[in-house]
Amino acid sequence: MKNPSVQLRDSAPMRWLMLLLVALTMFAAYVASDIFSPLQTMLERHNQWNPSEYGWFAGSYSIFNVFLGMLIFGGIILDKKGIRFSGIMSCILMVIGIAIKYWAVTDDSLLGNSMMFLGSEYKMQVVWAVVGFGIFGVGAEVAGITVSKSIVKWFKGKELALAMGMQLSLARLGSAAALAFSPMIATRYSNVSAPVLFGLVLLVLGTLAFAVYSIYDKKLDTQIKADELEPEESFNVKDLKAVLNNKGFWLIAILCVVFYSAVFPFLKYAAGLMEFKFGVDPQLSGLIPSMLPFGAIVLTPLFGRIYDKIGHGADLMIAGSVLLVSVHVLFAMPFIDQWWMAIILMILLGIAFSMVPSAMWPSLAKIMPERQLGTTYALTFYIQNIGLMLVPILIGNVLNKYSIVGTIVKDGMEVNQYDYTLTMSIFAAICSLAIVVSLVLKFIDKKMGYGLQFANMEKKK
Repeated sequence: MKNPSVQLRDSAPMRWLMLLLVALTMFAAYVASDIFSPLQTMLERHNQWNPSEYGWFAGSYSIFNVFLGMLIFGGIILDKKGIRFSGIMSCILMVIGIAIKYWAVTDDSLLGNSMMFLGSEYKMQVVWAVVGFGIFGVGAEVAGITVSKSIVKWFKGKELALAMGMQLSLARLGSAAALAFSPMIATRYSNVSAPVLFGLVLLVLGTLAFAVYSIYDKKLDTQIKADELEPEESFNVKDLKAVLNNKGFWLIAILCVVFYSAVFPFLKYAAGLMEFKFGVDPQLSGLIPSMLPFGAIVLTPLFGRIYDKIGHGADLMIAGSVLLVSVHVLFAMPFIDQWWMAIILMILLGIAFSMVPSAMWPSLAKIMPERQLGTTYALTFYIQNIGLMLVPILIGNVLNKYSIVGTIVKDGMEVNQYDYTLTMSIFAAICSLAIVVSLVLKFIDKKMGYGLQFANMEKKK
């Protein structure tokens, strides 16, 4: 029997370097994704966007993924064509999408034209921003599943949950940067296009980082083939049926959609919440929400390390879900309106935001075989995208119809004031389902033997 050679992934410095490269790509993607999140009120003042239009824009990230099934195709392409092809393709789509969005928000002539959609009128600037953000969303989600599969490839049997936690942390650093600095950049240049251009430049750099990763990934594939250690079957259509018939997959997917639907859409409106409920200055309104991803930067790898070394993945998901619901309920309370209270709640939300993903994503690698992981992640992200599309639209309509409580003059313009009690109650109701699903997942794990409560790292013999 042929003894396997030492592979690139057996070198700790090499596999962590590969993680850094793909994490830089996702860092750029998260910056570009959240660059508009703290700019709702500025878009309303300077671009005449109303809350419904902003809600459609925020939900458009997922529009092509949901209605055209692009994520599912992306997962199949990932399993058939491989990590390098899928990754470069997704990076190109992200760059194209944000370039369209940048053009839209810089062309003020688009504000003078509009179109009717589902009985409502939308400015052409909003329409083109929706198209660009939708194309970006396809690329970003396919990049996400590609990076997840690449981490499993390099870290399985080693520091898998820690590696996924580190990647999520660096990516969320992008969200934190966007939330904190986007209002400052927009105010400095007196327009909302400057932050978008910043995100576009970062995406180009992220594409270059993935291109460098691809060189080493190809070398690893050559080593794997030469050693014949992984004579893995190629993906086929039957694998899609196997994924859909797996109870563990469905529970993780449902947990994913209800959990993230109470976090990412919340961040799209968190700056407005800080401004109107907690009295934070508009230019600084993104700083408190940025604490959520900043907290996750430290805590996600910590909880991932706990899962790697000790286990208790299902317990982490349950505890994070309970904490998430508690925070949203407290945000909905009218008497909690001091800025320092908002900071405390955002820190607690960051802890919840770290617990669940640090256990959820590595758990899929335990439930499903590696050759099906691309499609598994794609289907999970697809279901998640349904929530990421519908919830911002719902919140935007609720704000527009039921939450306007008056007007105020800012920068010489009259703008609406909002009461966020109803919207935060909706977020609390959505994420309460996460508690139920995570408890059922723990029960099913005992029955099916997925090993979610066991450590990820293989013990050395």
